[in-house]
Amino acid sequence: MATITLGLSGAVGHDPAAALFIDGELVAAVEEERFVRRRHAKGEMPYVSARQCMQIAGVKVSHINQVAISYAPTSLFSKARWHYAYRHWYAPDRSIDSLFNGNRRYRRYIRELKGLLERLHIPLSTTKIVPVEHQLAHASSCYHLNESKQKTAIFCIDSKGEYSNMFLGYGEDGKIVKIKEFYNPDSLCGMYAALTDYLGFEILDGEFKVMGIAPYGNAMKYDLSPLAHFTGKQFKVNNKLISTIGMRRYKDKSRGHYFSQKLVDMLGPRRVGNLVEDPHVHYAAAIQKLYEDIAVGLIIHYLSGILQETGRLAIAGTGAMNIRLNQRLSSLPQVKKLIVHPACSDSGTAIGAASYAIRQAGIRIKPIKHMFLGPAYSSSQCIEACVRHLEKPQWEMLDDVYDVAAELLAKGELVAWFRGRLEFGARALGNRSLLANPSKEGITDAINHQVKFREHWRPFSPSVLDSAADEFLEDDIRDQYMCLSVSVSKQGQEKYPAVISTDGSTRAQIVYAAANPDFHRLLCCFQRKTGHGLLINTTLSRPGEALVCSPDDAINMFMGTDLSYMILENLLVTKRDVPDAW
Repeated sequence: MATITLGLSGAVGHDPAAALFIDGELVAAVEEERFVRRRHAKGEMPYVSARQCMQIAGVKVSHINQVAISYAPTSLFSKARWHYAYRHWYAPDRSIDSLFNGNRRYRRYIRELKGLLERLHIPLSTTKIVPVEHQLAHASSCYHLNESKQKTAIFCIDSKGEYSNMFLGYGEDGKIVKIKEFYNPDSLCGMYAALTDYLGFEILDGEFKVMGIAPYGNAMKYDLSPLAHFTGKQFKVNNKLISTIGMRRYKDKSRGHYFSQKLVDMLGPRRVGNLVEDPHVHYAAAIQKLYEDIAVGLIIHYLSGILQETGRLAIAGTGAMNIRLNQRLSSLPQVKKLIVHPACSDSGTAIGAASYAIRQAGIRIKPIKHMFLGPAYSSSQCIEACVRHLEKPQWEMLDDVYDVAAELLAKGELVAWFRGRLEFGARALGNRSLLANPSKEGITDAINHQVKFREHWRPFSPSVLDSAADEFLEDDIRDQYMCLSVSVSKQGQEKYPAVISTDGSTRAQIVYAAANPDFHRLLCCFQRKTGHGLLINTTLSRPGEALVCSPDDAINMFMGTDLSYMILENLLVTKRDVPDAW
C-alpha cells in the first residue's frame, strides 16, 4: 500500500503551501497565495492548497498516512534558546520568554494545524503528524530531491525558523548531518532585510530590488562592515544597529523597523527619494557585496572539505533567492555542481518537510523533473470564465495557438500566456507568463506601461531554447528555473539589451522539451518566424499580486491592464475595442 504524505508550510506566518507525495514521488504542490490572491498569504493556513493537492492527486483524506510540517519544538537544553536569550538581554521579556516559554509559537501552530486538519476532514486519530525543523526542511528540499551517491554540502540561508536561520552541513546516503547552525538575531538574511527596510522597501519583496540595483553602485564607496562581525568562522550581527527588537527599533509614524536610530545616525535618513541616487545605490551595492562575502566565507570555512571531495553544493532558504549570490557560489573553484531548490523560499518547506519525513522512513525521493505541480484547466472552463466575466471579453477557439501567439509576438505585441499546470515557486516558467519579443525596440517600456510599472533599471528575464543557449550565454550554466544570474555573450548583449543587466548578466530560464514541451514548442515557432530563440518572460500578474492561478484570475488580470491579447489554453482572448492584428 502506498505511503501518502502531505507536507505543509506557513508556520512562520507567511508563504503557506501544501505538497503531496505518493511514496517518494512529488505529485502536487501549490501555494496558498495563488488562491487567496495576496502575496505571501500572511496569517493564512494552507487550506485551499491542501485541498487542491488532494484533488490533483486523486487522493481522499482517509488515504493520507502522515502530515509533515516545517516547524518543530526546540529543547530547553539546545543552544538555540539560550543564544536567543543572551543576545536579547536588552529586551528582558523576549529573553525570559525564550527560556521559560520557548515553544509558545510551536504550540500555537499545532493548535492551528489541528483546526486546519479538522476543516480538511483529515482524521487526527489515524494520521501521524511529523514535525521537521525548519532549516532541515529547507535542507531536505534541495538535497533529497537531488540525492546523489556522492556526499553533498548543504547551505541553508534563511530569515528565521524556530530559532535557527543558517544551516551548514552535508547529505550522505539519504541522511542530513548538521555541522553548524546560527541563531537569531545573527542572521545573514536579517542583515540584508534590515538594509532593505532602511532603503524604503517591504521585507520579503524589496530584497529583489536592492539586489537588482546593486550593480549600478560602487560597493567600496561606503563601509557597511559595522553591521556584522565576521571572523571567517563566526558571524554576529551588530544588533545595536540592525535586527533590533523592542525599544531599540527605529520608529516612524508608529511603525517599528528592523534597524535602530543609531543606524540612521550612521547612514543618514531612511530613503524616501530615488534609489539610484548617492548614497542609496552605493549602500545597495555594499550590502550585496557584504552578503556575498560572508556567505562565501562561511561555506569555505565549514564546507570546504566536502566540496574538495565532491564539488557538490546544495542551497535553499529565502536568502538563496538572491541570484547574484548564487552566481558567485557557482563560480567558486571548489563548486563543480550547484543545486538550488526552485522554490527555495518558505513555501518550499512544504516539499522539504514531506521529503524529509519520507526519507526518514527509508523511502528514496524521486528527482524532480519540473515544477508544474499545480492545477490545470480545460478550454471549456476557460470559455465559462469568459462568459461569467462582467466585461465580457471576446474569445475565439484556435486551431494552432503556437502559430498565432508567435505571430503576435513577432509583430511586437505582448501576449499573456496561460496553459497547462500552474508552476510552483516564485518564477513564471512558461505556463503563467507574460511574453514579449526581446528584439523589439522599446519593448520594456511597453511592458511597464501596460502591466508592470517597474523601475527603468530593472531588466526582464528571458526564456531561452536549449538549442539557442550556447550562442546567447557566455558560460556553460544551464538553469531551468531562473535561480541564478548568468553571464551573457557579447553578441547576446548587443542583440537583446532588454534582458541584460548593467554588468552583462541576466536571469535566464533554459527551456527543454522534456520538461515543458508546450512552451518549448512556442519558442521553436517563434524562432522559425523571427530567428530569435528566446522570449522575455515575466510573471502573469499585476504589481503586488500573486501569480494567476485560474482562468478567472487570468481574465481579471487581463481586463485590469492595457494588454490586448491573451492565450487562455486554446482560446485567443481579446477586448472588444482591439482590432484584428493577427
